[in-house]
Amino acid sequence: MKIKDLVNYGKKILAENNIEDSGVISRILAEYILKMQRMELIANEDKQINSLDKDRYYLSLIELVQGMPIQYITNNQEFMKINFYVDENVLIPQPDTEILVEEVIDIANKIKNVKILDICTGSGCIGTSIAKYVENSNVIMSDISRNALEIAKKNYTNNVNKEAKFIESDMFENIKEKFDIIVSNPPYIKTKVIDTLPENVKKEPYIALDGGEDGLKFYKILINEAANHLNKERLPLHGNRL
Repeated sequence: MKIKDLVNYGKKILAENNIEDSGVISRILAEYILKMQRMELIANEDKQINSLDKDRYYLSLIELVQGMPIQYITNNQEFMKINFYVDENVLIPQPDTEILVEEVIDIANKIKNVKILDICTGSGCIGTSIAKYVENSNVIMSDISRNALEIAKKNYTNNVNKEAKFIESDMFENIKEKFDIIVSNPPYIKTKVIDTLPENVKKEPYIALDGGEDGLKFYKILINEAANHLNKERLPLHGNRL
């Protein structure tokens, strides 16, 4: 079987199972299995593939049909022009969150030696991106999940050439320091809604989806407790925000 035939087959199967962007996902899967970049894949579309790669592609295709996100198969998601490792222990970074990060970067670049807490860090995409694009920043990342923190450490180390602190904590429970900026993208889905979500979303960690009965559980904690962890003496000077 040629590469182009494999990609077209994958596109057909995914489309028949109502998976959006079937052509794009089929191509990304082929790039991953064959260890090729996009242009290399196109240039070699008439090349025959071996049986081992074909079997690996077919097995991954079954996972996709069963709802597994492509990012968990390739262990990669781009965010803020950075490649992040992701697996079933963390949420998949979404483009909408880049708006939050860009806002924080804009604020942080106006504060000398800014100290930032990324709470509910997950993959570390927020804290890592801020640390990478804000030169004189001191970033601390926290999460209740030890597995998530290990992934955040991995992503940070792979992309930022300076130290950061990682704290295992249920929200502010183990947070003792004060910060200039506190940023978070916490769980926000109502508990009763989770079972109605698409299968690929339900593959993401439940603890990172469940925002409580009204979806606002963690936002209320942030509103009630974040002020106790802000450097209040710097607020009037820099307009720091939660």
